[in-house]
Amino acid sequence: MTEISKLDQEAQEAEYTRNPPWGTVTLLEEGPYYRINRIIVKPGHHISTQMHYHRSEHWVVVAGTAKVIFNGEEKLLLPKQSTYVPMNIRHRVENPGVIPLVMIEIQNGEYLGDDDIIRFEDAENN
Repeated sequence: MTEISKLDQEAQEAEYTRNPPWGTVTLLEEGPYYRINRIIVKPGHHISTQMHYHRSEHWVVVAGTAKVIFNGEEKLLLPKQSTYVPMNIRHRVENPGVIPLVMIEIQNGEYLGDDDIIRFEDAENN
């Protein structure tokens, strides 16, 4: 097996996908202070409104349209655009479009555990 084949195999084994009702989250890579995910949000759906005490997030839109809500503001992001969500900020992303929203999420922080996700009640859940 070549060195490149070994790296490809290791990369595939590192991928892990969760399937919440609104889409998918695939872990692409992680290290001690970062995690990189591919997030796909179905048309008309959204992630829960949430906040994190120990990590910030940077979202880059790859395909579709993202409606990002944080700090009391709404912003539309198109492919190749990005936004930064600091720690301790309530935030949410929605897909207002008709095609799947594909984003790359880079999480940075001293603690990246799922128990650092504080979820808030949404007016409607989907």
